[in-house]
Amino acid sequence: MGATVNTLSKKIVIKNELGLHARPAARIAKLARKATSSVWIIRDNEKIDASSVIDILTLACMKGTKIVIQIDDHSDLNILSQIITLIENSFEE
Repeated sequence: MGATVNTLSKKIVIKNELGLHARPAARIAKLARKATSSVWIIRDNEKIDASSVIDILTLACMKGTKIVIQIDDHSDLNILSQIITLIENSFEE
């Protein structure tokens, strides 16, 4: 029998003027570390661990960059929602 895939994802665009720089990356990573499963950020064909500030910064997401936030388990839906809200609110910058 195959493993059950329980992932959930949301496409979003980086809106803030400075893009996904160190402070916003740290806020995303802090939220991702609270998840019970893995949280991922996907840009084009690159998938990184959202709990790592360094990994987030390597994506070089400027304003207008389209990314996908993905969680590995539906139990972390609240984490996905919080990250999406953070991005939609331009990291309150």
